[in-house]
Amino acid sequence: MQVWSRKITMSRRIKRTTSPGDRAKGRDKGRDRDRAGDRGKDRGKSGSAQRSRKPDDRKSGERKSGDRPFAHRAAGKPPRFAEPRRDRQERAEPAMSKTVAAEQPLPTKVQTVVVTADENGMRVDRFLEARFPGLSFSHIQRIVRKGELRVNGKRADSKDRLEEGQSVRIPPLRLDTPKTAGALSEAEAKTLQALKDMTLYEDDDVLVLNKPAGLAVQGGSGMTRHVDQMLEVMRDAKGQKPRLVHRLDRETSGCLLVAKTRFAATHLTGAFRHRSARKIYWALVAGVPKPKQGRISTYLAKEESEEDSIMRIAEHGDEGASHAVTYYAVVETSATKLAWVSLKPVTGRTHQLRAHMAHIDHAIVGDPKYFNKENWQLPGGLQNRLHLLARRIVIPHPRGGVIDATAPLPPHMLQSWNLLGLEADRFDPIENAPEE
Repeated sequence: MQVWSRKITMSRRIKRTTSPGDRAKGRDKGRDRDRAGDRGKDRGKSGSAQRSRKPDDRKSGERKSGDRPFAHRAAGKPPRFAEPRRDRQERAEPAMSKTVAAEQPLPTKVQTVVVTADENGMRVDRFLEARFPGLSFSHIQRIVRKGELRVNGKRADSKDRLEEGQSVRIPPLRLDTPKTAGALSEAEAKTLQALKDMTLYEDDDVLVLNKPAGLAVQGGSGMTRHVDQMLEVMRDAKGQKPRLVHRLDRETSGCLLVAKTRFAATHLTGAFRHRSARKIYWALVAGVPKPKQGRISTYLAKEESEEDSIMRIAEHGDEGASHAVTYYAVVETSATKLAWVSLKPVTGRTHQLRAHMAHIDHAIVGDPKYFNKENWQLPGGLQNRLHLLARRIVIPHPRGGVIDATAPLPPHMLQSWNLLGLEADRFDPIENAPEE
């Protein structure tokens, strides 16, 4: 654990120069132009024939095949604009035909398709979504998990990247029928209203939900109700369903970002990947961390057991270990028993905040996985539920500007704040934490 510190990096400016060979060519070209009027004279003692050039050579800005551009011209300036490259225009037409060819009808039997140049580097799940709009996320995950979809004859994971020329075996698929507002059943209408009640921010591209504690983001074994399933009622006329951009643990409440269009999904996931999204969490922890502001940097790895799986503190180089960094700041305390802590994760590892707070011996109150303090009694009136809120998210909007959404305390945390006399409108010192 470290106290906040800022790292300053210096950059060097690299001067680019032309090679001696290029400069020599430039001088030779300059001499050729200066001697344009002396074409009949002998240039050397070797007696070789003089090379002639027509006066109008190079006037059009074109150069002969095999000529190389030179870095310096002794006289005159190069043309400001070059002629448009015809080969680029010729290549554009096949690319368009590939895009049209990619939109294939839903297969009713097993088929094999080839990854095109436009699809090079796409994830397996995004590849299926692009080829078959309207295919549900759960259906994609199911056929991948069961090994029904294969790449070059081998099983693939939904996050694997495809390469041009690979063959993809696609099993029979089932397309969910697009829903319209008038065709919703009573249950679906209730689901749509529940999503509206959760909404913190919405426009044509983005949706920010205030996910309640206890509601899973994605389905699992025996899971019948989760956010991804609820989003089915928001399919548009083309069958496109809003896409989850990131995840929250089932018992964590607060800001959940959803992309309503493929365009928004690409930009928002890119913002998370390049760490231009800022997330702030609130938690109630056991004891008071010292120092009151600090940085936690560890490696985390998943540890599987018969009953459950948790993230353990690992060493650099351990199998499956990933670096995780979290900034924390104590906002307010309740004597020395409890502390309201604001957290800013720099990385986004599974259970990162929960594992990190337990690592510094200040586990989050109500955490069934990581609360490891012996002989610790929960103060009266507080519910034994996870006290962790995804309080705020700030991220660039795909079409310009910034999305800045804040979630209120969930009921069980609001009750704890009131019982402990914590003021939810206090200044949050995590605002001053470094951005990495």
